[in-house]
Amino acid sequence: MAVTAYWYAKAFINAFTQAMPLDWDTNAIKCMLTTNTYTPNQDTHEDKVDVTNEVTGTNYTAGGAALATKTLTNTLNVVKFDADDTEWPASTITARRAVLYDSVGGGADASRPLILWVDFGQDEASSNGSFKIQWHANGIATITPADATGFPA
Repeated sequence: MAVTAYWYAKAFINAFTQAMPLDWDTNAIKCMLTTNTYTPNQDTHEDKVDVTNEVTGTNYTAGGAALATKTLTNTLNVVKFDADDTEWPASTITARRAVLYDSVGGGADASRPLILWVDFGQDEASSNGSFKIQWHANGIATITPADATGFPA
């Protein structure tokens, strides 16, 4: 399965302002699943309330599952966001995307900031079995900061 992760632009704005600082290490970061009819928008989607078409199914709880054993590391100028694989055991689910968000936020869906989404490349399903997202060995997502360019000297 071809899997691609995409950052929501507002996640970076939130990370660098006091409006809604993102706390990967401490806050409950959740992974929710959506159907193929949710169309992510990197520029305009910023909170959980913007996500539509969450899956329903046996042993899937609305809002998704909390990520366990989250880590945030920096090695050779690559910042890596990682966690244990996410799994819904004994489930019957069909999903196309996973959306990660800070479930603490301000307490309401309109103030729970989105972080990133993962596109599975096709619908993935479980039928009374495990629906498991096995995160990449290099992490859920990475950021490689480059030189700040384009500014006047």
